[in-house]
Amino acid sequence: MKIGKKIIWIIALILVIVLIGAVVYGYYQKLTMKVQNPIATMEVEGYGTVKMELYPDQAPETVANFIALANRGFYDGKTFHRVVKDFMIQGGSRDGTGTTGAYKSDLKDGEPEEEYTIKGEFIANKVNNTVKFEEGVVGLARSDYSQYASSLAEESYNSGCSQFFIMTKENTSLNGNYTAFGRVIEGMDVVHNIENVEVKVPDNSEETGNTEQSTPVNEIKITSIRVETNGIDYGMPEMLEPFDINSWFYSQYVTGS
Repeated sequence: MKIGKKIIWIIALILVIVLIGAVVYGYYQKLTMKVQNPIATMEVEGYGTVKMELYPDQAPETVANFIALANRGFYDGKTFHRVVKDFMIQGGSRDGTGTTGAYKSDLKDGEPEEEYTIKGEFIANKVNNTVKFEEGVVGLARSDYSQYASSLAEESYNSGCSQFFIMTKENTSLNGNYTAFGRVIEGMDVVHNIENVEVKVPDNSEETGNTEQSTPVNEIKITSIRVETNGIDYGMPEMLEPFDINSWFYSQYVTGS
């Protein structure tokens, strides 16, 4: 009888040890498991495929915004409207002019057809984003209202929305001043092929005063962008109200306030 009790106690002890081991191993796996970053796949008509790894640890708002827009089809049919050799290629404008972003309704059902912006995630805007603007890095385009008044720095920093750019060459002047949120991991040859297309000044240059020779002569269309999130929900970005530069000009130079 005593031997039987001992055997039962030994079996029970073994089971407890196995259970503790399983729990400890589970915690160890969680602590050591590396979460795979989301991967965006972009198809460009006539050029090929570009894959980009996104960095939610560096720019969570920007990545959430890009994923939501891409997976809802916002970028399908959009163009690369600005190409500057030895610098970058830029796309994602709603109407292809480079002056528009996405609507709130593009980001989420039930939202109005109104433009929005998101927080700039870089050092100048008090966000510790350490990604440098090297070749292949993906950044979020924004406006620079500080050229009109130094007091408009914050409005400039938080003016990004849907337009993104891919660096074709390192540019240190952007470090800490623009949101870097990803990097090309496949298809950099495609990016460089786009970089080398023939460009011209915009058709509306007389109206806008933009004489930069960066508009592709032949349209470069994004067929689609889709992001594989590996089952992780990155949520939605906080939508900010865009700064109205026209109203600011009116208040400064018309009313004199």
